[in-house]
Amino acid sequence: MLPDKELISILVVSCSDKVSDAFNSIFEGRYTVDVNRASSISEAKRMTLLQSFDMVVVNSPLKDETGIEFSVDLSSDGSTGVLLLINNEYYDQVSYEVGRYGVLTLSKPMSRQTLYEAANLVVATNFRLKKVELKNAKLTAKMEEIRIVNHAKWVLIENLHLSEVEAHKIIEKQAMDTRQSKREVAETILKTYRT
Repeated sequence: MLPDKELISILVVSCSDKVSDAFNSIFEGRYTVDVNRASSISEAKRMTLLQSFDMVVVNSPLKDETGIEFSVDLSSDGSTGVLLLINNEYYDQVSYEVGRYGVLTLSKPMSRQTLYEAANLVVATNFRLKKVELKNAKLTAKMEEIRIVNHAKWVLIENLHLSEVEAHKIIEKQAMDTRQSKREVAETILKTYRT
């Protein structure tokens, strides 16, 4: 179960305050919400360079551009959930175009309930992506540790003429004796034999 007061950071890119006000009320009582507002794509680009957001809502069109390209770029970069609000007459074409990049689109005008449901879908997807990213980071770190330990084993095998099993036991024993991780021991071995 998700924590009740998870912090959700939202950037609303809109010429109107109505959309940002709606997001403050949509999550009221369920999450702690940090809603930021930009009135143009250029302002939104600056803000996304300085801070990461869980969700970006683009109320198209804006005064400097439509926001379609910005939505696609932002969605392709990582775990930010992007919700593009587009006029009904352009919905089919734009939805097809941006959907392949993970951008969720809603046609305007829309009901508050529709906005609420779409926002919840974006938040749920964002939570899931964050879990996957965390798992991926852990796996990447574990693979790097295995690579370093294996390299240290081969250095021991070459320099001390040990078997692979003996080299592995030396690294494990030294890790236990010094209360270090196998990676730290392996890095020390690699430094020792580089000189």
